[in-house]
Amino acid sequence: MGVPKGRVLVLAGGLSYERDVSLRSGRRVLDALRAAGAEAELRDADAALLPALDADPPDAVIIALHGAAGEDGSLRGVLDLCAVPYVGCAAHASRLAWDKPSAKAVLRAAGIATPDWVTLPHDRFSELGAVAVLDRVVDRLGVPLMVKPAQGGSGLGAAVVRRPGALSAALIGCFAYDSTALIERYVPGTDIAVSIVDTGTGPQALPAVEIVPHSGVYDYAARYTAGLTTWHVPARLDTTAADRATTLALAAHTALGLRDLSRVDMIVDETGTPYVLDINVAPGMTETSLLPMAAKAAGLDFGELLATLVHQAIAR
Repeated sequence: MGVPKGRVLVLAGGLSYERDVSLRSGRRVLDALRAAGAEAELRDADAALLPALDADPPDAVIIALHGAAGEDGSLRGVLDLCAVPYVGCAAHASRLAWDKPSAKAVLRAAGIATPDWVTLPHDRFSELGAVAVLDRVVDRLGVPLMVKPAQGGSGLGAAVVRRPGALSAALIGCFAYDSTALIERYVPGTDIAVSIVDTGTGPQALPAVEIVPHSGVYDYAARYTAGLTTWHVPARLDTTAADRATTLALAAHTALGLRDLSRVDMIVDETGTPYVLDINVAPGMTETSLLPMAAKAAGLDFGELLATLVHQAIAR
């Protein structure tokens, strides 16, 4: 679609635990847009943002913020108030996808496979007695389990629990990042991510990326430290499993009312059945991030892809 006519503002940084990753994403987005010929600048999402938007509003915004600031819908709502177009889903869809238990409930209602789960707020954990609560969780879901913040990203606070006695420590680590824990039945299998982009003809799935963390857990270090994870694009799945994963990712994107781009994280079990684990509305854009990796495998120029999404945002 060519070079965006106007100025693109890339928002990155913020005050979340994921600030450093966000800045890396923002710089890569900035470089890609400029390489595609766009006029773009990078700005932090701080107290100076709103006065800047009033004084010199950009033609469109790309949100490269991770964590709550970029994914809980609040910033998108502010941009709506300022009548500034942005790439990505609307505020209400972002809020829904950000809260993992709520998103999983929508997926399950739509018939989309996602591992069984229990949501456990810290207050209930304390008030009802840790031992009694954890016994019931294990009785219901068994082991192994996956523990992660109900709201959060980048693998922060996430842990695999392989024996009942380790669940309490995993929850304590999780509660350092969020007041509510999501405890899921752990599904062994192949970790994949399917990125979805819509360049004007409807949502399309990019090649699935297979994730092989050397530690066995795709945590924060494995995601953003070179050499700790191996990726395979396309994922090493048979045709049937790959088709199932693509179909499921597109269904999840649609069920949550997303637009422009998203990344659907899944596990494919030994029978080739995929399960949706998480949906990201502000996918990472760093040198080890999965959406740019998938775009390259699909033969797409990353900067031109972003420029197309900017065109769409401006047209809205």
